[in-house]
Amino acid sequence: MTSHTDNTIVFGEAPLTIESVVAIANGSRAALNPSEEFTARIDRGSRFLERLLKEEGVIYGVTTGYGDSCTVAIPPALVNELPLHLTRFHGCGLGDNLDHVQSRAVLATRLNSLTQGVSGVTMELLSQLVTLINHDISPRIPQEGSVGASGDLTPLSYVAAALIGEREVIYKGQLRPTAEVFAELGIEPITLKPKEGLALMNGTSVMTALACLAYKRTEYLAQLSTRITAMVSLAMHGNDFHFDEALFAVKPHPGQQQIAKWLRDDLQADKPPRNSDRLQDRYSLRCAPHVIGVLQDTLPWARQMIENELNSANDNPIIDGDNERVLHGGHFYGGHIAMVMDSLKTAIANIADLLDRQMAQLMDYKFNNGLPFNLTGAEGDRKPINHGFKAVQIGISAWTAEALKHTMPASVFSRSTECHNQDKVSMGTIASRDCLRVLQLTEQVTAASLLAATQALEIRRKHGELDLNHFSPALRTMTKHVLDEFKMVIEDRPLEQDLRRFVDNIQRQVWELY
Repeated sequence: MTSHTDNTIVFGEAPLTIESVVAIANGSRAALNPSEEFTARIDRGSRFLERLLKEEGVIYGVTTGYGDSCTVAIPPALVNELPLHLTRFHGCGLGDNLDHVQSRAVLATRLNSLTQGVSGVTMELLSQLVTLINHDISPRIPQEGSVGASGDLTPLSYVAAALIGEREVIYKGQLRPTAEVFAELGIEPITLKPKEGLALMNGTSVMTALACLAYKRTEYLAQLSTRITAMVSLAMHGNDFHFDEALFAVKPHPGQQQIAKWLRDDLQADKPPRNSDRLQDRYSLRCAPHVIGVLQDTLPWARQMIENELNSANDNPIIDGDNERVLHGGHFYGGHIAMVMDSLKTAIANIADLLDRQMAQLMDYKFNNGLPFNLTGAEGDRKPINHGFKAVQIGISAWTAEALKHTMPASVFSRSTECHNQDKVSMGTIASRDCLRVLQLTEQVTAASLLAATQALEIRRKHGELDLNHFSPALRTMTKHVLDEFKMVIEDRPLEQDLRRFVDNIQRQVWELY
């Protein structure tokens, strides 16, 4: 990635990172590499295709039908219409639409694949993608309809349709006809060249875009669940020696060691220990580095796989303009993203399960070391009718159960389709969507856990069982952030809006953690 001072991401200059895609998704501008070398590389591929066409060469998806129809020869007079038909017959997506941010991420991932220079597209097409990004126009993309090979054909057809002025786009928060928005902004629809429909659609860019967004949320989740664990440990009078550096030196998973270090710092483990009547805490505290550590150790591997896919040419056929060859293969196959998303969603769901178990301890007076049942803040005569976080804990259980249910790997559900041409497919887009659903549910668990942990600490502090000396600077800051927006629950009240606000805070990553 190259990011200039005006917050512009330059495509075709250097490999993009996950952060590049997330930046575009959240509003950064795009530009194409201005060098003559880049333009020449793009032009060589498209000119080579033009020459082949004039010589009536057989090119899959250009002078033939698609997929199982590859044996159908396209009459020369109809070759120019073929890409338009490809975009249109794939306009059958269903389900909810990707949101504005997700659609922008798709534009970024598809643009980056095409700027590798081996897809046979023109500079005009690349420029049109940049135009959409910089005018903040997002194609309406239904989520459902891709088996992840031959790439994200159906969802990416909505990107192709937007470039030629068809279907709908999201513009200034409204869903509007593309042609109407283009006319308003003076944008000319492009006409797709013979291979450009296939180049736009026959790739892994939807699943990869969603994977980039999921990765950044997951990275933050690992940190926040660690911070909450420290808060719960303090509230439960837990043992910080469970996170000892020498202990973790003998099981040297680097991510696990990082989580243990963060916990030691948050719990001021270098200070004299608090008195505890238990030699060992229950697993959801004692083994927290081992649970969160799995996720932390998955992140470097996940980044490598996602960024390799992001910076690949993932359509078919590949157009080698330098050596004037057409290379037929299967780079549209999304197996790597499918495996990453299936793995990541399992590690994420384990975080929900961990926090669910911590909350079960924290709210049950039989196990929470003297805290009131359900963390009610009410006292005296008002205590019997107040129920604190009782229903929230039920919600946590429900969200966790649903997250765990979604961990069935999508990649093993390959289906033979398209006249058995696509007889082994990746299901990568379904895996990415599943991962985002698991993330949403786990972020809900995390928001509820953060509020509950803060309530528990406030109860301890109010009763004189903890004072500010027990709180590390990080925990003092975290509880202040929460209490700036959340009023301690004393009398029962609906907590839905509090929960929604804190889920939003988590997804916007408003707190700096580690």
